[in-house]
Amino acid sequence: MTTRITELLGIKYPVFQGGMAWIAESTLAAAVSNAGGVGLIAGGSAPIDYLRDQIRRCKELTDKPFGVNIMLMSPNAEDLAQLVIDEKVPVITTGAGNPGKFMEGWNNAGVKVIPVVPSVALAKRMERSGAAAVIAEGTESGGHIGENTTMCLVPQVVDAVEIPVIAAGGIADGRGIAASFMLGAEGVQIGTRFLAAEECQIHPTYKQLVVDAKDTDSIVTGRYTGHPCRNVKTKFSKRLASGEANGSITPDEFEQITLGSLRKAVQDGNLEEGSFLCGAIAGMVKKIQPAGEMIEEMFAEAEKLLGR
Repeated sequence: MTTRITELLGIKYPVFQGGMAWIAESTLAAAVSNAGGVGLIAGGSAPIDYLRDQIRRCKELTDKPFGVNIMLMSPNAEDLAQLVIDEKVPVITTGAGNPGKFMEGWNNAGVKVIPVVPSVALAKRMERSGAAAVIAEGTESGGHIGENTTMCLVPQVVDAVEIPVIAAGGIADGRGIAASFMLGAEGVQIGTRFLAAEECQIHPTYKQLVVDAKDTDSIVTGRYTGHPCRNVKTKFSKRLASGEANGSITPDEFEQITLGSLRKAVQDGNLEEGSFLCGAIAGMVKKIQPAGEMIEEMFAEAEKLLGR
């Protein structure tokens, strides 16, 4: 399946693994890259020494292109922006802000910059700044979300820019990939399905929650803080949603309660205090399997559908 994305990055399949904080590390990223996609290491708010080690480990595990996701609102963003240049990381994706002030340095270093965008306006701004492509992410995705759905956002972004568009949010199989291509995308980003990859290092409790999820088992919390997040529906996330709705938890209290909650989910499988982020598509994830097997399966289905 050849698109401008596969040609731009020298990859077999136009698929990115989502840059999920505390989840996307070198083992998973290398597995996805070795399978022909683009694996990502999540910068999050992690220490720079740890991220340098993850980048170098990924280089040991794969000779294929991989990338780093930079959350621009994180306190480590400035240092990480320089680290990816120093370590000659081939691809950067960005989220939670405008990477404009870093673009010149990255482009001069030959890094392919592919920002995640929730709107047409930001997509156009990123194109003007020199982005190689954009990831149009719909509200169906896990973690921090915008309001536009993937179905609505992707074709509008495709119409607005000349650079390639990657679709994200609510994609877990070949049907989602084929649909994204019909909307004008030239690649996809997938996060939630890779939570069930054998190479994904999350706690077994987290992995099983995703595999067992039904279509109604995701919930959005934190809209009143300005940072809405989609989670697996648990007692903890339902308590947050209830407190948000009835005013018994203030925005400041919400931020305190959720501080470190993703780490507690990923590392400890803590159902009482953990935020198990996932997309609305979790109900379609039925089994744990190798990342490479997932990719081969999804693209075989997509090519069959598109070949009709």
